[in-house]
Amino acid sequence: MLADIRQAPQGYTACFERRLAYSVQEVWSWLTENDKLGQWFPELRIDDLREGGAVKFDMQDGTFEELKITEFEPESVLEYAWGGEDQVRFELYPETGGCRLVLIEKLSQITDHTPKDLAGWHVCLNVIQKLMDGQAVEGRHEEWKTWYEKYKQILLK
Repeated sequence: MLADIRQAPQGYTACFERRLAYSVQEVWSWLTENDKLGQWFPELRIDDLREGGAVKFDMQDGTFEELKITEFEPESVLEYAWGGEDQVRFELYPETGGCRLVLIEKLSQITDHTPKDLAGWHVCLNVIQKLMDGQAVEGRHEEWKTWYEKYKQILLK
């Protein structure tokens, strides 16, 4: 299912939801523990896990971008800056038999890069699910290309 993309007072939001058969604590660990985070988003690393702390993004050229954590509630909310004026927000909600993971990307504007970003998040959430289920993760790039085409169709018409 594609992200729900809506116009917001200051730009747009893209909202992804996944229902997972794992506790909030288990899912939170995949978002905040570097050994697990690196399995689904190798360029990201938690540097200082607190509001005002930082997530580091490895630019793959020897430099790092520091992404400020703008909201942090343990096992509930993790929000940080994402490339300029944008934000990425993870929310966890306990449910019977597991939890609901919500990822919201707050976009200041839609650009040619937006479908790439959204396809990336889409694949990342699928990878988290597979890793938690103990499944092998294969064909990430091919999956990304499929989702990229779908997001491109709805965003860049």
